[in-house]
Amino acid sequence: MRLAVIGSGPGGYVAAIKAAQLGARVTVIEDDEVGGTCLNWGCIPTKTIIASCELLSKTKELDKFGLDLNGTVVPNLARIIERKNKVVGIQVKGIRALFKSWGIGLIEGRGVLTSPREVEVTLKDGGTERIDTERVILATGSRPAQIPSLPFDGRNVLSSSDMLGLSEIPKSLLVVGAGVIGSEFACIFRELGSDVTMVEMADRAVATEDLEISALLEKELKKKKIRLLAGVSVGKTEIREDGVHAFLSDGRELSAEKVLVAVGRAFNSDRLGLDTVGVTRGRRGEVLVNARMETNVPGVYAIGDLTGGMLLAHKASKEGIVAAKNIMGLAEEMAYDVVPSAIFTSPEIASVGLREQEAEAKGIPIRTGHFEFRALGKAHAIGEIAGFVKIIADEQTDRIRGAHVIGPHASDLIHEMAVAMRTGRTVREVAATIHAHPTLSEGIMEAAEALHGEAIHVPKR
Repeated sequence: MRLAVIGSGPGGYVAAIKAAQLGARVTVIEDDEVGGTCLNWGCIPTKTIIASCELLSKTKELDKFGLDLNGTVVPNLARIIERKNKVVGIQVKGIRALFKSWGIGLIEGRGVLTSPREVEVTLKDGGTERIDTERVILATGSRPAQIPSLPFDGRNVLSSSDMLGLSEIPKSLLVVGAGVIGSEFACIFRELGSDVTMVEMADRAVATEDLEISALLEKELKKKKIRLLAGVSVGKTEIREDGVHAFLSDGRELSAEKVLVAVGRAFNSDRLGLDTVGVTRGRRGEVLVNARMETNVPGVYAIGDLTGGMLLAHKASKEGIVAAKNIMGLAEEMAYDVVPSAIFTSPEIASVGLREQEAEAKGIPIRTGHFEFRALGKAHAIGEIAGFVKIIADEQTDRIRGAHVIGPHASDLIHEMAVAMRTGRTVREVAATIHAHPTLSEGIMEAAEALHGEAIHVPKR
């Protein structure tokens, strides 16, 4: 089987490797750098910078841990970015080495479908090349979305990608959008010393999350002196000598040295030749697929951000595996009911399954269990007590329908709940599982116990 994969982000490169493992002859076409947005301008770069911010945050509390510091710790953004680039470079080399080990061809250029069985590549170094193939996987991802009132200029009005190239910490930063990306960058640059204001059209931060999660995050943002203006939008802007002036829908005027526009992502479905071969797209430009990751055109598959839904790297990787298996004759379908997500704010947020408001909207009778980190010895030992675990279960069957964590290492803790949901475990089974002490994972156990009123470390009411 000859397979062409257009795009080499976390969906495309994983699909390519899985198909090669199953015996396909794979060619990957990439017009920028392997690893895509996630590796080069998203997940890995931001988490590398966050690691520096977490260390910086700890240095401000050394006296609480009985440590004396002679002098001060000052963030050097240029060196932080230098380290970020080094980490990214190592990962890029790793993917290229994996391609080589599995015999995957890499063509650097922009690929366009001229038919369901042919891809024309405009090569980076000039010229064109035609790839004859039996199957195609489209994995071109997404890019930062723009709004008319705040077009990116790379100097004053920045995209999330632009933010990763700054060499100096802005004195003030206006973040338009308090979703995942906006909230993460707000926490990053506040820790580095910027005066941060966030503007959000929705009535709360991280509006896709459980209501209680948003409420606690907003409380923590306030403690960090990050200003959040919810329920308003940016009308027009003016760039002046003293920075960018933004005029809000409620009549207020804000000014900042830099503006980050983080209002979502736009799908990279243009200039792919989709209309030429008849691939159907949705209202927002996303490529429509079925559970096998097949488009309406036989032999053409699509995965990752390009297909809409949850724009998550790990979801794209799983979709790539599903597509590769179906291409190679192994029937498999994508299931989206147990896909964990993580937001690397301070504190971290992670979730899987239904939010409480979603369960209520669907008329599902539920019970919830809560447990706060401040009741855990390990949380006090590491000096991070803000947050809680929340479990949502079917009232009749006790099966877990959703779980939400805000607090230290939330992104790691959520996977116990994802496994429990995928394997159909009940809340009582989670509660009955012995958890090591002292660990943060005890919060999962106690939240499960709390759902049935049996938590040991919750006071009697």
